Amino acid sequence: MYTTDSLRDLAVDGQVMRVAVRGGLRGVVPLLLINGIGASLELLEPFVAALDPAIEVIRFDVPGVGGSPMPAWPYRFTGLCRLIGRMLTTLGYDQADVLGISWGGGVAQHFAFAQSSRCRRLVLVSTGTGAIMVPARPAVLARMITPRRYLDRGYLTRVAGELYGGSARTDPEAVAAAMNSRNRVGSARGYLYQLAAGTGWTSVPFLPLLRQPTLIISGDDDPIIPVANARLMHRLIRDSRLHVFGGGHLGLVTEATQLAPVVSEFLAAP
Repeated sequence: MYTTDSLRDLAVDGQVMRVAVRGGLRGVVPLLLINGIGASLELLEPFVAALDPAIEVIRFDVPGVGGSPMPAWPYRFTGLCRLIGRMLTTLGYDQADVLGISWGGGVAQHFAFAQSSRCRRLVLVSTGTGAIMVPARPAVLARMITPRRYLDRGYLTRVAGELYGGSARTDPEAVAAAMNSRNRVGSARGYLYQLAAGTGWTSVPFLPLLRQPTLIISGDDDPIIPVANARLMHRLIRDSRLHVFGGGHLGLVTEATQLAPVVSEFLAAP
């Protein structure tokens, strides 16, 4: 039978985490979503709605983002992954499939390596390998340094195409509406903590050691994380599958109905 949805504040080792759980079929391994920088759990609602309803979905706001209070001090990916593992334990899960998008894709890679027993399958969307990767153009990177795009809808409308690519080039208003209506903005300091968490980090040395079946998804018009990075990860991760779609960085939002079945099929495969 299906369980019910819930949204709550969860205390994990002294840190309050805003967590949402969408019910699924009992006995099915849940899917944990790790969002991009500055994004709250609401942003991926179109993707969650398009997923197979049998899949239980766990979403959360990173400390200092959305509805989760600021942490006591800055963190690195290692500490955040420990916190995520303890969050799963507090929720009553031994294991989860893990999907990370953009910045969250880096966290997902680190989680799959550092806490391999907790991660059954891995889905990496619009992400790269950190410090060692094919970078975006300097003009694109400059727009990522601050959370202004989450705070100023007019500004986002002007830069959406250059920043996100794909359908944002032809319909920037739709992207701006989705980003502003479905995202709960956190503090500027929380955004800075996220930037600092991955500074100098790279997954290149340990990707060949990953043993989880991995699905890598990338848009062919992604200015932030060029598709060459997905091909690099595909070469480094032994048991991986690459899916390139026609779109940009926000494919899980703008092409949710196209990509959700791809993810659902991967998670349900024997």
